[in-house]
Amino acid sequence: MINFTLTASQIFRRMENLLGRITINPNVCHGKPTIRNKRYPVEMLLDLLAAGSTYKEILDDYPSLENDDILACLAYAAKLSKVKSVQNVIS
Repeated sequence: MINFTLTASQIFRRMENLLGRITINPNVCHGKPTIRNKRYPVEMLLDLLAAGSTYKEILDDYPSLENDDILACLAYAAKLSKVKSVQNVIS
């Protein structure tokens, strides 16, 4: 559940803590961003969410994941979307 009483600095700290769960290791999944150095690529979890999978479904299918791991993927995607310009890469 979202707590709408958080201050901007609390939200920033929470996001930074979540992003600490994202790891990039050249020896795991070819260096793609993963969750806690496990073989769960951020990309895969974002694809599952985009396809309509619920948190519960994902956590049931991957018992070693935690709710904060999914939130970390969303925080990572949010961070990546903060760019100054966008180029069309979809044809």
